[in-house]
Amino acid sequence: MPTSKGKTLGILALAGVQPYQEKANEEYMDTPQQKHFKKILDAWRVQLREEVDRTVTHMQDEAANFPDPVDRAAQEEEFSLELRTRDRERKLIKKIEKTLQLIEEDDFGFCNSCGIEIGIRRLEARPTADLCIECKTLAEIKERQMAG
Repeated sequence: MPTSKGKTLGILALAGVQPYQEKANEEYMDTPQQKHFKKILDAWRVQLREEVDRTVTHMQDEAANFPDPVDRAAQEEEFSLELRTRDRERKLIKKIEKTLQLIEEDDFGFCNSCGIEIGIRRLEARPTADLCIECKTLAEIKERQMAG
C-alpha cells in the first residue's frame, strides 16, 4: 500500500501510527486496541514535548535586545504566540496523560456522560475524546446557548 509521510491512501496517521484495522468479531477495547491507542498517545506526547524543547532552544537562541522598537515588538509578539501555542500543548499533554491513565485502568473508550462506546473511528480522530459524538454535540449546543 503506497505511503507518504504518515498518509496511506488519503488516511492521515496520527502521530505516525497507522489507523487501527478492526478484525471480525473483535471485542471493543480489547488488548490490541488499547495497545494501539496507547502507542498513538505516547507518540503524540513525545512529539509535543519535542516541540516544547525546540521552543525553549529557539527563544534562547533568538532572544536579542533590538535597539529598534519595531523589531523588538515583532520579536515579543512572535515569542508571545509561541508561548500561547506551547501552553495549549501543555494542557493537551495533561489530557493525553489522563487518557493514558484511563487505558491503564481499563476505562478508555467509553462516554463519560452516557457510558456507550465512543467508537474506534472517533478515537482515531481524537484519541483524548471522552464523550461520544451525540453527547459532544449536545454539550456544544448547550455551550453555544449559554454563550449567546
